[in-house]
Amino acid sequence: MKMSNGNLLVALGNMTTISKSLLILLVAGLLAMTAVKPTRVVFFGDSITQAGVNPGGYIDRLKKVMPADQFELIGAGIGGNKIYDLFLRMDDDVLAKQPDVVVIWVGVNDVWHKASSGTGTDPDKFVKFYEAVVKKLKAANIRVILCTPATIGERTDMSNQQDGDLNQYSRFIRELAQRNNLPLVDLRKAFLDYNLKNNPENKEKGILTTDRVHLNDAGNQLVAEQMQQVLMAGK
Repeated sequence: MKMSNGNLLVALGNMTTISKSLLILLVAGLLAMTAVKPTRVVFFGDSITQAGVNPGGYIDRLKKVMPADQFELIGAGIGGNKIYDLFLRMDDDVLAKQPDVVVIWVGVNDVWHKASSGTGTDPDKFVKFYEAVVKKLKAANIRVILCTPATIGERTDMSNQQDGDLNQYSRFIRELAQRNNLPLVDLRKAFLDYNLKNNPENKEKGILTTDRVHLNDAGNQLVAEQMQQVLMAGK
């Protein structure tokens, strides 16, 4: 069958339109494939982290100041958790989320519960399980950030009941970070420094915490600032 010149031009025009459409789809697909996904960060910890996602919490504050196209921030805190609890639930609550970064903030209950209920964590077990958590995360090619436990009482003269243990467990975490070349958010030091400047009356609470442990507005702001510095440094 012969095709007139007019029909041929129409056919060629249609082919050009189809080709353009295919090209647009191809380019769009390539752009989608090469688009940089936000860094997924999971905050792994206890009740302080659990509260961090609430309005005004430190994770909520981070979401407001860190670029949403660069960071996806997820809370994975459960009240009362110690390092052993984190080890037991990390598959479901952390690895299943396929994070790029995990921020571990634990240790307060490991120390606090030793005195309050006798269910804390002995130093050797604390180090053992902390190392196991870090090892498993690193094996999954996850960037791990460690945090020292901040405070159980805000007095600046080292008269808080758990100051000795809290300093010891913080030292364990600093050493673990150094051995594994991991970033550290030294919240123990940050809280002590802040209270030395802002707690002249040597109050037990009310400067950065509501109850010696859990964060008030100033505490959440300080933690958010400390976390942001380390997270942005890794970009």
